[in-house]
Amino acid sequence: MTELASLLVVGELFPRGVLPYLLGGLLVGVGAAVIYLATGIIAGASTFLESTLSYVSAVPRFNRSRYTQSRNWRLLFTAGIISGAAVYAVLFQTGGWTTEIQWWRLLGGGVLVGIGTRLGKGCTSGHGVCGVGSLSNTSFVNVATFLAVAVGTAQLVQAMGVSP
Repeated sequence: MTELASLLVVGELFPRGVLPYLLGGLLVGVGAAVIYLATGIIAGASTFLESTLSYVSAVPRFNRSRYTQSRNWRLLFTAGIISGAAVYAVLFQTGGWTTEIQWWRLLGGGVLVGIGTRLGKGCTSGHGVCGVGSLSNTSFVNVATFLAVAVGTAQLVQAMGVSP
């Protein structure tokens, strides 16, 4: 592949340039490493959500001692994820809402992702960032499954002619 063709392909994959994605990935990796080194806990967002649910739910699953003992800093971490995205949006986004997909489709997708994280015993941040980084065989299988299902779903949706 010629150098010009290579630049065109990269330009299509990263229309805003490589730097925002590189910086974001670096910050996610450093954050996951700091959490693990400081606590010994893998920084998976689905586990963080479960520990947050221990504040409002009497379900024994959410009130395990490992959740209730660490829920305060996990809640702070989760708030940091949300506020970090909000600060970025305020500073760098123009035009408000960034998608044309209807709210009910986003909600439905979120519910399906939530169910998937329970079935897969974790989410992409836990398996994809931390699990693969620690060479977990389970995480390799889960990430491959996440990707295969995502590609298959995208192909099915496109074949059905569904648009935002």
